[in-house]
Amino acid sequence: MSFDSPIRDLRELLDSVQTGKIQLPDFQRPWKWDVDRICSLLASLAKGLPVGVVMALETGSEEVNFAVRPISGVHTENTSPDWLLLDGQQRLTSLFQSLKSHDAVDTTDTRGKAMRGWFYIRIAESLDEDLDMEDDAIFFVPEDRMIKSDFGRKIDEDYSTTDLEVVGGAYPLNRIFDQDFLMDYMLRVSQQVQPADKPLFQQFTAFTAGPLRTLQNYKVPVIELRNTTSREAVCTVFEKVNTGGVALNVFELLTATFAAGSADFRLNDDWQERKKRMVAAHDVLGSVENTDFLQAVSLLASRQRRMDHLGNDEKRPGITCKRKDILKLTVDDYRTWAEPLTKAFIWAGQFLNNQSIFKRKDIPYRTQLVPLAALRVTLGTEADLMGVSKLLNQWYWCGVLGELYGGAVETRFARDLEEVEQWVRGGNEPGTVAGASFDPARLFTLRTRNSAAYKGIYALTMGGNVKDWVNNQTINQGSYQDFGVDIHHIFPQKWCVDNGIDDRYVQSIVNKTPISAATNRFISAKAPSKYVGELAAKAQVDLDEVRDAIRSHLVPVELLESGDFDGFFEARKVALLEVIGGAMGKPVLVQTTTDVAEAAEWEEAVLVG
Repeated sequence: MSFDSPIRDLRELLDSVQTGKIQLPDFQRPWKWDVDRICSLLASLAKGLPVGVVMALETGSEEVNFAVRPISGVHTENTSPDWLLLDGQQRLTSLFQSLKSHDAVDTTDTRGKAMRGWFYIRIAESLDEDLDMEDDAIFFVPEDRMIKSDFGRKIDEDYSTTDLEVVGGAYPLNRIFDQDFLMDYMLRVSQQVQPADKPLFQQFTAFTAGPLRTLQNYKVPVIELRNTTSREAVCTVFEKVNTGGVALNVFELLTATFAAGSADFRLNDDWQERKKRMVAAHDVLGSVENTDFLQAVSLLASRQRRMDHLGNDEKRPGITCKRKDILKLTVDDYRTWAEPLTKAFIWAGQFLNNQSIFKRKDIPYRTQLVPLAALRVTLGTEADLMGVSKLLNQWYWCGVLGELYGGAVETRFARDLEEVEQWVRGGNEPGTVAGASFDPARLFTLRTRNSAAYKGIYALTMGGNVKDWVNNQTINQGSYQDFGVDIHHIFPQKWCVDNGIDDRYVQSIVNKTPISAATNRFISAKAPSKYVGELAAKAQVDLDEVRDAIRSHLVPVELLESGDFDGFFEARKVALLEVIGGAMGKPVLVQTTTDVAEAAEWEEAVLVG
């Protein structure tokens, strides 16, 4: 990557902005600085303080070809800029609008309310070393150049003409590079009555030689990336320099790239429509991100290229969805796979619902939906066959309970797409299935939704004919929403505290199960030996029916009624491990609670240490 580091005059940069020689790549987000931040920036310039480096990319590259747009406030018909601004958009936009443009500045107050107006510098205050440039010298006035009070009925300060600006001792900052205006302003100052103790002309002369000259001669360090810079390098550079804002992702880069190559196609508009369709079909898909969708497109596009390659040599392209490969996608790649993938993600939403995963927050790994959707495309309706569906379920739960889909998983995406497709057609067991295992000690450390395995076990406990303990409803997608089902304690926390139960056991997922909000409120802090019988009266059924509902949650109701927490914990732990093993298609070693607790203590000590 080749670059230069010149020092540019601020005036030169703003001239380039005005003529359209410097513009923005279309992935840059809208300008959003408020009045206070702009005042702070202008004060730093007036004092000659550094305000950071600007980074720009030279245009003319065939690989890095983005749609472009002018900086906010610029009126130009130039569509062929020399440079694209990668870092410094907020600063250069603020400086152009406040120092160069003859239009009012579009900004906001600190609450985000839209404002239009002008920035000024108070001449006397800017020269007083005892005053603060930002708080006392730089100020903003509304578009009519009047500062008013009493709900707009009283004019406190009026700068609506040059004479009034002179009388008020304020200089409009959008005129600092206008030499004719400067001479006219100076003439008007000389024509004012000069107080003996405070000669205005001498004061203005000091201003022109001090703060005004500092602003006019301000220099900005620039990093200029040459047009030999790759698209991936542009993405990396932008991420590194944009830590103060929202990180750029490959979607924004492809949006700009696609727009430059196809005037009739807008990637973001297309994605938004597809996302609406997906969420309308299954709300659980609301967490799917645009980059997830592009990863799936890349998987399928690279798989097709691999299939199209003749021979089995080393040059055969691999299946991939790494960032550098996503950035190589074409509009045709996207158009080929976008619709099949949209339908596949909708299918994946139903897949999640079938696993008793109904809410976005309860998806163990959002990332695992990427290869799942891609698999649905490659398998087609074959994915719905009973035998294939069983294998897909096993692969999914091995990924979740083996906790294999956290962190950087692009390589696993590609491997699973190829290996699972082969597996369901008689091939070898995929690595995600073969390598997955569940350590019984995890049951003691799974205490919150922060863990994928916690969410997974929560979903598994709703599988089958699981009923609420008050409402005569099997927990499914409808009743889950209608009755506010969530995961709650079986032995209430207060009861456990009163009976000296170790909090690690109390908060473990072994002591939690999905029940309705009404059931949880009814149980409250009651002793289990008491609430089981009272639930029958509340639900208006006989005691055995309530006991059966509790048993459907893998809860040994007899131990619950006797208040035997240790016995309950051991029995439910074993039951959960059997369910986990069934979902993963492999047995899980059952250990005593003491052995498991000791292993969990060691695991937590290692993590802390």
